[in-house]
Amino acid sequence: MSKKRREIPQFDLPMIETHFHLDYLKEGSAHEILEQARAVGVERFMTIAVAPDNLMKVLALADEHEDVYATLGIHPHEADHFNNEVEAIIRQHCVGDKVVAIGEIGLDYYYEHSDRAAQQHAFKQQLQIAIDHQMPVVIHTREADEDTIAILSEYAPKMAHKGVIHSFTSGAELAKLAVELGFCLGINGIVTFNKADNVRDIVAQTPLSSLLLETDAPFLTPVPYRGAENAPKFLPFVAEKIAQVKQISVEEVIQQTYHNAQRTFFERT
Repeated sequence: MSKKRREIPQFDLPMIETHFHLDYLKEGSAHEILEQARAVGVERFMTIAVAPDNLMKVLALADEHEDVYATLGIHPHEADHFNNEVEAIIRQHCVGDKVVAIGEIGLDYYYEHSDRAAQQHAFKQQLQIAIDHQMPVVIHTREADEDTIAILSEYAPKMAHKGVIHSFTSGAELAKLAVELGFCLGINGIVTFNKADNVRDIVAQTPLSSLLLETDAPFLTPVPYRGAENAPKFLPFVAEKIAQVKQISVEEVIQQTYHNAQRTFFERT
């Protein structure tokens, strides 16, 4: 007989889902997925753009749901498709009230679906968009610490608002620099994985004031729901693991990360 998975914990405190892909989720309608997350305390959602063909999709979802917000950007996997036309679309729509960041942008040298030079160009151009429009960014970086450090060291001082390095799995040097520059680190279900001691070490070393909760749904489903499609309703498991690693209460984690998300994405002037 299969072991029953424990229910999702509820803490009667609001949370902000800072990174997921609502248009990618398949197990349920958008309404059902959001309702399930609201039931466990998720108050606001950030659905993330990654490619030219989903820029308008995330905008439409944000317009359709009052508590859903969008980001606009081109993922490094799609960097070969970043061009002047795409940049113009991002610039045109990023000024809307429901757009809270430029992203998902960055570098990915693990898969290298796009040429490294193209990735660096797209990353820099989109950081410049954030600078020009005084917006934070949502950064993806994998196996690219050295170049990410170099590019952020150049561009971050010019940014009025910093943002997050999401799904953080990089090294301590990048974590330290990011926090010093004013970025948060996004923590998701990876922190619950058996072999993710490197991520737990970063969580232990990073001030709680620099951490954000995210799921990256439909990817990276946390323990104990590995194998199921990830969804924002699983956010409490991420908060629980952070609390365990930092040896503090889960209530403290939820309250501080809520404040961090509010400060990073929703209190810009």
